[in-house]
Amino acid sequence: MVRRPFPEFPLAGQSVFLVTIVVDDYDRAKAFYCGCLGFECLEDKDLPDAKRWLVVKPGSGEGAALLLAQADGEAELAAIGNQTGGRVGFFLKTDDFARDHAAFVAAGVTFLEAPRYEPYGTVAVFRDLYGNRWDLLEPAG
Repeated sequence: MVRRPFPEFPLAGQSVFLVTIVVDDYDRAKAFYCGCLGFECLEDKDLPDAKRWLVVKPGSGEGAALLLAQADGEAELAAIGNQTGGRVGFFLKTDDFARDHAAFVAAGVTFLEAPRYEPYGTVAVFRDLYGNRWDLLEPAG
């Protein structure tokens, strides 16, 4: 049985704010996420050992940002593009599906399907620069 550390208190004030995506090159990843997808670069700082703290985020202010981490070693190189085992692992919410879908297509983003309408909203799966699968999603209602 899993026990909560403080069962009588809800864990208020917590949220996921940063998710790592392993990439092959910092500049190439930054160009894709900020150029093609229109994300904002929140931080880009040099770290020791030729590493960088590179954080990007969709412009809305909601949700988690991405830490773009350049692969270091065989295991990390093997994870590039397959961080979720081939499943959709990332969900990009939009308030205007048609606008963003058209902009992504114009920027060269590869969609794996035509837009579809589900009870939860309008959605289409696309691949990022590395092959990770994303949903572009405009929630219903």
